[in-house]
Amino acid sequence: MLEVSLNGERRQVAPGTTLASLLASVGVDASQGGVAAALDGAVVPRARWSSAVLEPGAEVEVIRATAGG
Repeated sequence: MLEVSLNGERRQVAPGTTLASLLASVGVDASQGGVAAALDGAVVPRARWSSAVLEPGAEVEVIRATAGG
């Protein structure tokens, strides 16, 4: 297992875990609009979520857009 950070919360994940599988494990649907993800400070295009493999100590930030004023 390796440790990563998701929105500041430490999590244990298996080696080879992708950004897409991490996000799916917390209920983020990659087909939803209004969701952005950054890996180690760089925004990752949704098309690359399934190929972005997490390394030990990776920092993932997920941002969900909300409507309203």
